[in-house]
Amino acid sequence: MILGKRVRLRPVEKEDLPRFVKWLADPELRSYLDTHLPFSQVQEERWFERNLNAGNEQVWAIDVQPPDAVGPWSHIGSCGYHDVDWRNRVGEVGIMLGARDQWGKGLGTDAMQTLVAWGFYTLNLNRVQLRVFADNERAIRSYQKVGFQIEGRLRQGNYANGAYRDVLYMGVLREDWAQALMDAKAD
Repeated sequence: MILGKRVRLRPVEKEDLPRFVKWLADPELRSYLDTHLPFSQVQEERWFERNLNAGNEQVWAIDVQPPDAVGPWSHIGSCGYHDVDWRNRVGEVGIMLGARDQWGKGLGTDAMQTLVAWGFYTLNLNRVQLRVFADNERAIRSYQKVGFQIEGRLRQGNYANGAYRDVLYMGVLREDWAQALMDAKAD
């Protein structure tokens, strides 16, 4: 388990899968992800089994504790590393907040900050990168708070709902991220 300021990251359990099925049935949520179809319980179970044995992929459940810090943690989404390039020390991350009632509360930023810190300090990565659709302004602002910078644009790189949209490539280097943390502490 990895603790953030307000979230914790833990391995995905089989009991979490029905929530993923429910979340991925939401067309608006899927519009922010690189998937266009909902998933069945069987498909989620297959994904879960593949993830258990994936050497260069680690997916975490995102949990949040109630504001009064009393009571059980609630599963609100997932995040993780995929396509880790161990030679070059680069990992690509992704995140999904499935619980709509938790959107806009800074929990995704906290989860991403926690995930990036784990990548730099535990996995010894030098670079963390991601892809995001250019129309997902909320996610872009969140990533920039963590220290990601826009590094490139794939024009019309995604087709969804009858239209093309750009895909942004964002990245953060360990040295830049560490400096941003020191600057934030100085403020």
